[in-house]
Parts: sequence; C-alpha cells; structure tokens
Amino acid sequence: MGPDLWLFEKKAFQKGFSKIAGIDEAGRGPLAGPVVSAAVIIPISLQIPGIFDSKKLTPKKRDTLYEEIYDLAVSVGIGIVDPFEIDRINILQAALLSMAMAVENLAPQPDCLLIDGTFSISSDLPQEAIPKGDALSVSIAAASIVAKVTRDRLMERYHQDYPLFGFSKHKGYPTKAHKQAIQQFGCCPIHRRSFKGVKEHL
Repeated sequence: MGPDLWLFEKKAFQKGFSKIAGIDEAGRGPLAGPVVSAAVIIPISLQIPGIFDSKKLTPKKRDTLYEEIYDLAVSVGIGIVDPFEIDRINILQAALLSMAMAVENLAPQPDCLLIDGTFSISSDLPQEAIPKGDALSVSIAAASIVAKVTRDRLMERYHQDYPLFGFSKHKGYPTKAHKQAIQQFGCCPIHRRSFKGVKEHL
C-alpha cells in the first residue's frame, strides 16, 4: 500500500473545511514559455485511479486523467504567467503568482488550500504547503496533471508560431536539441531572457 492520498484532505475536513483546493504548477525549469498553475477542488472520497504524480504518467494517460478531472471536479482554476513577467519578477515569484491566480479563478471559491512545495501564496485562505505534495495529496496530484497538460498544449501551440525551436517535443525545457536551436537561431519572443542558456544568446 502506498500513502493515503486523502490524508491531508481528511485532516482539513476534520477541521471543518469543505471545499479544499489542491494547487500545483508546471514549467519552472524551462527556458521558454509561461509558468502554468492549476487549482482543483475534488469531491470528497472521489476515486480517480492512477492520479498521483503527473511526472510518472505517460502523456496519453495524463490526457485521459485531465479529461476525467475536468468532468468530475467541483471546480478547476488555471493561472498563467508569461515569460515577460517571469523575467521581471523572477521564476519563483511568477510561479507563486500563477498559483494565486489559479485559486482566484475557482468557482466556487475554496475555504482551504493545499499547495505543492514549501512556499505559501498570496491568499487570505488557510493554507498548507506540502513538499512533494503531488505524490501525497489527491487534490495536488489532480492539479499537477491539469497544470502539466495545460502547459504542454500551450507549448504545442507555440510550436506552430516558432517551429525552428522544436517546442512540441521538449516543451521549452533545456534539452540538448533546444540549446542547439537557441545557439543556431537566437531567441524567440517566448524565451525567458533572464535564464542561463538564453541570456548568453541575446
């Protein structure tokens, strides 16, 4: 048996909270594209098999779970912060901002937040930061899948605008092929100009 993925949600329910949102982000590491966060409120004790830790899932399985989460969730909110803002305020602040935006876009609004990582976000709501939360909390796991699929689809769309960089394959992450493309073609408008691996080629 693995960890009880409902443990953090159950604790929050016991404290009297009823609309508990899990929050996670995707895209802190890439050299290009936005950082995307999702906030998800799922009904108590809903079973979605195979939901935990989006990084270990195949893209096809992630897509299937993404559709299931949207169908079954009480509410899903998305927050997106673009590369210009990332360069302006730094990637950590941009990630936290995208998380706060995702929470604001929930309807109904939650009464408690479970956040992947070690940082709290700008919100008056009671919140708990959970390191490696995407493998420990069902709500955060759901948010992790939604954030990753949303960002991947955005990067596939950007591939159509900037086909030289291969965004559909690496999604903006610093792969060997991506670094070679930057060396060869310079930077495009969605590259993060403050990042090592990009700023040298401006």
